[in-house]
Amino acid sequence: MRKKILLIEDNLDMRENTAEILQLANYEVKTAENGKEGVAMAEKEHFDLIICDIMMPVLDGYGVLHLLSKNKNTNGIPFIFLTAKAERSDFRKGMEMGADDYLTKPFDDIELLNAIESRLKKSELMRQEFANNVSGLNQFIETVKGFDTLKKISEENELRNYRKKEEIYKEDSYPKGIYLLVSGKVKTCKTNEDGKELITGLYSEGDYFGYVALLEDTKHKESAVVLEDAQVCMMPKNDFFELIYKNAEVSKKFIQMLSHQVQQREEQLLRLAYNSARKKVADALITLHNKFQQGKQGNFSMQISREDLANIAGIATESTIRTLSDLKDEKLIEIQSGKITIINYEKLAALRN
Repeated sequence: MRKKILLIEDNLDMRENTAEILQLANYEVKTAENGKEGVAMAEKEHFDLIICDIMMPVLDGYGVLHLLSKNKNTNGIPFIFLTAKAERSDFRKGMEMGADDYLTKPFDDIELLNAIESRLKKSELMRQEFANNVSGLNQFIETVKGFDTLKKISEENELRNYRKKEEIYKEDSYPKGIYLLVSGKVKTCKTNEDGKELITGLYSEGDYFGYVALLEDTKHKESAVVLEDAQVCMMPKNDFFELIYKNAEVSKKFIQMLSHQVQQREEQLLRLAYNSARKKVADALITLHNKFQQGKQGNFSMQISREDLANIAGIATESTIRTLSDLKDEKLIEIQSGKITIINYEKLAALRN
């Protein structure tokens, strides 16, 4: 299926010549002679890419980009500025507003077509879904390797096996890279001045962790410890920065793959602030179920220390043990040889404070 391009250009000769080049390259092209007309067309029809002049009557290119960026139906369309103005200030203004590329007149056919092809390829990447496993990570890296800015990306990722209770990285250590959990279970935890531990995150197969310190350029604010024997893939720090800082589309896609954990962290903080001890333990068990059951059949069971469960719930270990005993008496859970099994998920999840 041919890609559809909107060309917004007030100069008749430039508009017709550019449209002819695009049509010869097998693109479907629609044209608009001013910014106002172009915005109206973009809002009515679907376009795969927009090429827009800056200096135009009625509505200039900056105005076009501003209006389209405010519309949820058009803000994701790749946008290339086309102008005779070559001053750096104009280039900077356009890119800061969200333009994807900037071509200066006069330009040759190859320069135009290469810019379009590159933008469309990167746009396609944004729509792809990559599995959260080593294969997906390698597929993602292999895909972005074709971009000019990412030719040096490493194909090798460090793969390590960790035993239960082994630390992957420590609080206050400098980050070496971003981690992908291939198998097993991992927790991140933070310790206060009194030695009290709070589990801040739980990670299962396909989850990424350890990236916040890289993005903030700080030491790790928490430790990562293995809950169940695990295999971990690490993408080195330099490769991660190559992805994040040298290509806007890759940055957006990679952050999108990572950011699903943020909402879980916010919900955890709300539970710690307002729930009773009974509700906190129930929620901790539900969190474990939702994180590690992952569509498996049957009741969820897990061998977890009472101290770890207390650190997830954010209460004392003694209170956790008493609450577990109460939940067992109410036939919401079973406990055998230290293993906790949820036997009534619905009632456990519906517990009130």
